[in-house]
Amino acid sequence: MRLEDVPDPAPMTGDVLLRVRACGLNHLDVDCRAGVSRLPLVLPHTLGREIAGEVVALAPGVDSVLVGDRVLAHIAPACGRCGACLAGRDNLCQKPNLPGIHRPGGYAELAVVSAWGIEAIPPQLSFQEAAAVPIAFGTAWHMLITRGRLRAGETVLIQAAGSTIGSAAIQVARLAGARIIATAGSDAKLSKAKALGVHETINYREEDLVAAVRKHTDGRGVDLVFEHIGGEVFTKSLACLVPGGRMAVCGAHAGEVVPLDIIEFFRREIDLLGSFRATSAELRQVFSLVVESRLRPVIHAAFPLAEAAEAHRVMERREHFGKLLLVP
Repeated sequence: MRLEDVPDPAPMTGDVLLRVRACGLNHLDVDCRAGVSRLPLVLPHTLGREIAGEVVALAPGVDSVLVGDRVLAHIAPACGRCGACLAGRDNLCQKPNLPGIHRPGGYAELAVVSAWGIEAIPPQLSFQEAAAVPIAFGTAWHMLITRGRLRAGETVLIQAAGSTIGSAAIQVARLAGARIIATAGSDAKLSKAKALGVHETINYREEDLVAAVRKHTDGRGVDLVFEHIGGEVFTKSLACLVPGGRMAVCGAHAGEVVPLDIIEFFRREIDLLGSFRATSAELRQVFSLVVESRLRPVIHAAFPLAEAAEAHRVMERREHFGKLLLVP
């Protein structure tokens, strides 16, 4: 990555031009930069999916916001016309227009975003707090509540609690009334997870995952696993489930292709749930919960735009607990 001067972008039909005040970093940004995202990017490309800023200009006909408004761009503007959109599952839209993927994103001073789904940022939230919400809390809500059907009194295992979505998942699970077991690779991260409401912790560098889960559940196992690691963690997570348990999966950075014992899978009636991204309705819901202070973004650090490469290094070294941001 390198910092460059480029021409100011101009809003086209249905667009809004934002002065970017904060942009969230995500592991997908690292994957895109490394060329392993399986997404077709045309270089040079500007990353950045979670964009909060001030409205600078509007395309003709856009009346949902005004110049000067503080807003949060939608992370996945949908077409509104395909079968998925019409069925209320716009997270599976066949023709999305994602900032940072299909068009230049928020690693910039100015960014053009779709007016579709744009949210006003209330005075009590900073730009940084707003930019830390969509992917972390939207993903956690979609995985735990919508796909995972987490209920009060159930036990959930949250993998990599120090990650951005891990710290959000702890709060969503706590709000749902679940008993929470969380993993992390350091005692410092586990201590922070405890402060967020985790009941039991597992240092995966020092303890066997399956044995530790059995110990914390009196041999029973967990009802739901929040899994976004892949590789060996995926396989071990399945073994942590009670018969009839569920596992929601949204990532596989530690290994995308894994062995699966099909006999154990169907004899124990395990539900394996793929989870992509939140719907627009879910994003509005979690944003409202943040505004009401029932959920709270955990921000590890904010970097100036010129230090985007260092922010990526921090993410790759797993030094963070919570969200990393850029502040152009």
